[in-house]
This record gives sequence, C-alpha cells and structure tokens, in this order.
Amino acid sequence: MIDSLVIRQEREGDSDEIRCVVKAAFDGAEHTDGDEHNLVDRLRDSAEYIPALSLVAEINNEIVGYAMFSRIYIDETEAIALAPLAVLPGFQNRGIGRTLIKEGHRRAMDSKYPCSVILGYPEYYSKSGYIPAASFGITAPFDVPSQFYMVFPFKAGVPHGTVRYSRAFRL
Repeated sequence: MIDSLVIRQEREGDSDEIRCVVKAAFDGAEHTDGDEHNLVDRLRDSAEYIPALSLVAEINNEIVGYAMFSRIYIDETEAIALAPLAVLPGFQNRGIGRTLIKEGHRRAMDSKYPCSVILGYPEYYSKSGYIPAASFGITAPFDVPSQFYMVFPFKAGVPHGTVRYSRAFRL
C-alpha cells in the first residue's frame, strides 16, 4: 500500500484522466473487448450512473486508479455492479484496486443496495470478499463460467434472479 494514496469521488474535469487510466489498465489484458474506457463514458450518461460510487485513487494529485459502481437490477431489485476497476500498470499489485473496492463498499453499505456483482477473476476479487453469485441464485445475463461471476452482499436478503445491466454495457 502507498502512504500518499487518496481515494475520492470523481469530479468534473477528471474524465479525460480517468479515460487514460482505464484504457492503459486494460491495454493488453487477457480478457477485454478494449471498450472499457468508452463504457465509463456511456455509463456517466446513463440513468444507472451513481456519482457517489465513481471513485478515483490519487497519488500526488495524479489519478492512478478508478472504480465505478453502477446501478443494476437483479430481477426487480436495485443493486450495483463494479465495472470497471482499473489501476495504471505501473501502480498495480500495491493494493490500490482493493482499496478502491473497500471504499466503494463502505460507501454503498449504508445505501439501499443489497449487494454488488462483478465479472472477474475469483483469485483477485475473493480477497475483497466476493463469493460466487450462484450461491445466492444470481445469474449473469450472458454465458460465463460461474466461478467468474461473483457477489459481495452488503446485508441479509440478497435477491436472486438474473442480473439486468444498463444499456451502456451493450449486452
């Protein structure tokens, strides 16, 4: 972890720097469609955008990481999804991503959202408390091996059903 790390809500004027961080973080990634930086822009323009859950990680006033939690539905219940989570390659493996997740979870805990879902590597996201969504009866709206689709419950009463994402995801 880095001592000078600051996690804060995204501000007006951050979008170009965030776009560069997200693009760099996913450049050359094994499983990517190369569109994550555009997804952020589309989500900001959607009804599913939650400004309080759009977070940046700064070191010396430079944005080095980003996490966006946006509104989804599990059947008819509102919940959130973490997508994307991005850290500049030179700053990866220092706990910045997990710190962004932890702060997003802290902010979401007191909200109406019962849980957060993620499509990602279980080896990584399980360290932040994500567990297989199938254990709650939550399914993705696309074909994915169940171990890669996970949920973090904020409270009891996690809904079950199929997740419905924002149209910004273009699923």
